[in-house]
Amino acid sequence: MIKVAVAGCMGRMGQAVVKAVQSADDMELVCGIDLLQADVPFPLYGGVAQAIESEQVDVLVDFTQPSVVAGNVRVALSAGVNCVVGTTGLSNDVLQELAACATNDACLFYAPNFTTGAVLMMQFAKAAAPYFPEAEVIEFHHCRKKDAPSGTAMRTAQMIAEARDFTSTAPGSETELEGAEGARGALIDGVPVHSVRSMGYVATQQVIFGSMGQTLTITHDSWDRESYMPGVLLGIRNVGEQKGLVVGLESFM
Repeated sequence: MIKVAVAGCMGRMGQAVVKAVQSADDMELVCGIDLLQADVPFPLYGGVAQAIESEQVDVLVDFTQPSVVAGNVRVALSAGVNCVVGTTGLSNDVLQELAACATNDACLFYAPNFTTGAVLMMQFAKAAAPYFPEAEVIEFHHCRKKDAPSGTAMRTAQMIAEARDFTSTAPGSETELEGAEGARGALIDGVPVHSVRSMGYVATQQVIFGSMGQTLTITHDSWDRESYMPGVLLGIRNVGEQKGLVVGLESFM
């Protein structure tokens, strides 16, 4: 049995992870970690260090907030506990620094998105990128999301840039009118990325490619947080067989 601790267990994603782990035949939820204390049918701790000292933990799953995730992961990896991280907002430099803290060949697995459809969307975008001179990313999320752009949008833009050997010539921020700065979005590795935050969305992303006389639009919609759970469980099951830093669910698909 894989012994799992869930950081951020009282949050929306954390509750979904708890339910998924409890339903998996090969996993045991040994504890939850959250500053919000509540009456739950499993041990609940206020910090990662306390949880690891009190329970035998094979894998820490973190769906907390960008402001605390690095600290959580550093403590776990230093104790030799594998980490599956779905909290976005960590740069590659920070991920590398955290992975270097690992002992006992522990692995840091970080995924900008745990839905299989989103992973395939990024792979399709990577395949299309060399054939279209222009590309833009538009992502839509619920109004409570803590970061913008999303980790998925940033990773998509990076993959597009890596897959092509040219720079877009589309008009950029230099065309923005005074008082309307930001109209062209954030430029991520040369790819404009636009973020929408509104009630009514869970997670949607469009990648729009343009060429002479044609456009190609790749869209992924996630309607429920349960769509992330197969990917989370896949990460939990595979992280123990790796070491160092592993980025992207495609590594295990």
